[in-house]
Amino acid sequence: MTSNSINIAVKKLPHFKGDLPRYETAHASGLDIRAQLSNSIILKPSERALVPTGLAMEIPPHFEIQVRPRSGWAIKKGITVINSPGTIDADYRGEIQIGLINLGSESVEIQDQDRIAQLVLAPVFRAELSAVEELGITDRGSGGFGSTGLNNY
Repeated sequence: MTSNSINIAVKKLPHFKGDLPRYETAHASGLDIRAQLSNSIILKPSERALVPTGLAMEIPPHFEIQVRPRSGWAIKKGITVINSPGTIDADYRGEIQIGLINLGSESVEIQDQDRIAQLVLAPVFRAELSAVEELGITDRGSGGFGSTGLNNY
């Protein structure tokens, strides 16, 4: 453990095999997590699947783990995390399962031990909402959904 790391307790479930998720490069922000499958999954275009990882985690209070797609798989094959980024809350203790969708035009086979997503540890701040009569004024105001244009340099 380095000075800028946080220890996460990880439980290997009975169907887990292989190594724990890890950072693939020195400055990677996401841990690659692998599928734990007894049979491969064929994900046809527009199909979704919940892919088991064989792991449960004890995330410290005031943190979450965000589940993000792997960029290469998304660009090359159209496979992404359906609710990207997914959230694993600090009080969840069940198996981490990754919801994937095939947005591509061809079927994709997901095999046992494929790296299917990235896990990013992130701090969580809880909002305290206060009802008010008026909000502060900004240049943008209530403009949204493309109101700033496409080519503003």
